[in-house]
Amino acid sequence: MSPAPPATARPRQGLRRFLTDRPPPQERCGLCAAPVADTDHRHLVDTERRSLVCACPACFLLMERPGAGGHRFRPVPARWLTDPAHRLDDRAWDRLRIPVGVAFFFHNAALDRLIALYPSPAGATESELEPDAWTDVLGASPLAGLLEPDVEALLLRRTGDGTRSYLVPIDACYELVGRMRMLWQGFDGGAEARAALAAFFAAADERARPVDGPRRVDGIRRIDSPRPADRARPATGEEDRT
Repeated sequence: MSPAPPATARPRQGLRRFLTDRPPPQERCGLCAAPVADTDHRHLVDTERRSLVCACPACFLLMERPGAGGHRFRPVPARWLTDPAHRLDDRAWDRLRIPVGVAFFFHNAALDRLIALYPSPAGATESELEPDAWTDVLGASPLAGLLEPDVEALLLRRTGDGTRSYLVPIDACYELVGRMRMLWQGFDGGAEARAALAAFFAAADERARPVDGPRRVDGIRRIDSPRPADRARPATGEEDRT
């Protein structure tokens, strides 16, 4: 028979179960608490708390009905669009006051104003945005006229080849912000963060559908509140929304 281990060794062995990595908690619907997939589930925007809420398929479909939830919860659409014709030069980018090469813009309906954010080591950082800059710099793209308040964002990426414009679900932007915050190292983000950024936009290029050609949009209100005629245009990607 083997000798019993020393008494001092037993507590260390018993503590091993507390030192191992535990699986993350199960994601749950923010409305009914039903389990949802850890990835590839839909979100709602809580307009009162200004936050994203995970949604199971049943609750998401329920909130898509007109007037459901007292308009507090807004379903985040699934459409991805891009405007290859929309380009910004250095002077136009400087007017947006964005110190990095990625930014996203959305209309906050509760505050009735435009919000400009960019990824940083601290998370989503807001940049002061002049209304005239939005109109003059971004209003030439048809994406601006299609943007849904609160639930969609105009995402820009600036590289040495120019600036690309996308219309994306708002949760995709915050997913990107979270990934950059987790991977950020040093002054410029580091190689791992840059690789993740490149992978994100490579996937965006595959997923996004080109929008119709340039169309000048005059005035902030028309930019933020798309007209019924805009929604009905066949080549805008509206059929991708659920």
